Amino acid sequence: QVQLVESGGGLVQAGGSLRLSCAASGRTFSSYAMGWFRQAPGKEREFVAGIRWDGGSIYYADSVKGRFTISRDNAKNTVTLQMNSLKPEDTAVYRCAAQRRGSSWFWSADHKYDYWGQGTQVTVSS
Repeated sequence: QVQLVESGGGLVQAGGSLRLSCAASGRTFSSYAMGWFRQAPGKEREFVAGIRWDGGSIYYADSVKGRFTISRDNAKNTVTLQMNSLKPEDTAVYRCAAQRRGSSWFWSADHKYDYWGQGTQVTVSS
């Protein structure tokens, strides 16, 4: 069992930055790939960024590439999403998720993730 708790959301003006953190419980954090997803009102949940269990592979949605950076610290059981140059269309509830290590990693498939945090609101004003 893995419990995930996000923090760092808030209200920011367009062009600003936010740093989201996701703290994981348990001693097997390094056995999980981690992902960030977001969901805006009236829209489907979408993949934002993912990082493999060892940090060796990272993927981003095209919409955030070059602006967002995902990282992890397995010693501290945390994954971070640094968000720069924020746009109003980035407004959403952001959730981190954990996918158990397996033969393949389905980084953008939300149904493949095993555990989810409650989410943190990010609002970008224009």
